Amino acid sequence: MTTATMSGHEAKTVREIALEEPSSIRVFEAYGIDYCCGGRKPLSEACMAQNVDLEDVISALYEAAKGPVVDSADWNARPLGNLVEHIVTTHHAYVKRELPRLAVLAEKVVNRHGDTQAHLPKIRKALGELDAELTSHLMKEEVVLFPYIVGMEKVAKGEAEKPRACFATVASPIEMMMEEHDKAGLLLAEMRRLSGDFVPPAGACPTYCGFYQGLKEFEKDLHQHIHLENNILFPKAIEMEKRS
Repeated sequence: MTTATMSGHEAKTVREIALEEPSSIRVFEAYGIDYCCGGRKPLSEACMAQNVDLEDVISALYEAAKGPVVDSADWNARPLGNLVEHIVTTHHAYVKRELPRLAVLAEKVVNRHGDTQAHLPKIRKALGELDAELTSHLMKEEVVLFPYIVGMEKVAKGEAEKPRACFATVASPIEMMMEEHDKAGLLLAEMRRLSGDFVPPAGACPTYCGFYQGLKEFEKDLHQHIHLENNILFPKAIEMEKRS
């Protein structure tokens, strides 16, 4: 018996899957499968129409249902260079990938329901502010702060000379980054409040459900992201500078 047969997904319509499993929306988007207007086709038929392999799609649905991977590594024991690389390739990459996708979903939901649900334009506005905040924030970390921290670690190992900096102490940009983390957290908290804990109304369309699910997953990832920086990377960087 194949994975597709065992799953039961192939007999359901795309719309049914999207409503039951909002995480499936990103899979349908990736494979070009219409989950809204044309979502009443069985998944097997939709895959055939798009000339994509049914079992590949079902496998992707299973992976998406797992949600963001919870980071279980002991980063407190790892070199700071490794932690910086992990933050950039995992969490920064996630932010850069997800914010544009969420913006598209927000626009669709507001265009369809914004006239009757006044909180939706407010959520879209907060999301836009979050996008602007994090876009600038990530750039400052990747261009200025993170290279300096990695450089300090190399100095401590005797592998390089002290890196140049536009600040007197690494604590200064770290304080700014932590303030910006607080701003991002407040914006997400406001979106959670406006959305009723990211719970869509009864009978909401798949796009609406997917948008709220995406916000919920984004919040979870950002919490992991900020924990690694505020509680591990930044304190260690400040302590390292004091010892140098």
